[in-house]
Amino acid sequence: MKKVTIFFSLVVVPLFFNSMTPNTGYQVGDYATNFKLKNIDGNMVSLSDYADAKGFMVIFTCNTCPYAKMYEERIIELHKDYADKGFPVIAINPNDPNQSPGDSFAEMKARAATKKYPFPYLLDETQDITRAYGATRTPHVFLLKKEGADKFKVAYIGAIDNNYRDAKAANDKYVRNAVEALLSGKPVMNKSTKAIGCGIKWQEA
Repeated sequence: MKKVTIFFSLVVVPLFFNSMTPNTGYQVGDYATNFKLKNIDGNMVSLSDYADAKGFMVIFTCNTCPYAKMYEERIIELHKDYADKGFPVIAINPNDPNQSPGDSFAEMKARAATKKYPFPYLLDETQDITRAYGATRTPHVFLLKKEGADKFKVAYIGAIDNNYRDAKAANDKYVRNAVEALLSGKPVMNKSTKAIGCGIKWQEA
């Protein structure tokens, strides 16, 4: 009786990822791109508009996420405490309003008026800046240190603090500590934390 040898071929099937999946974005130490996005007052806002700034707290946030709402007052406080010292908040709504109607431009204007936002609240209509930075959650903070007229070095990425439920119970205030370090000319000790919040609502392909 003849022996029959059977050979199996291994077929490798490539994995195709949704083209709308964001890239990995910036790491601490990278230089972040400038941007020009529409503010709730209709004007375009760019980092280069702030000639006297020492840096920026760029915070990707939105109207609808429960985590973003819990951090809303803390974001306002950060701006009030540090804008005059050279580190203003620049808030960016990254969500696609088709996926999240409560994050439309009209709703952004209403929310900002109700809460009396003292900082610009920008809409990333194309989501290009959100992808470039690598934001994945709301809220997601990118602390930038200004170096020269148009160079913005990433000094910290992540959460605002370690207790989203209760501001008074937060005993590690990541963003505040990082800004204080930069203002004092000291290195940021905790450069990266995990952003806690809702996933960004991406445009459909």
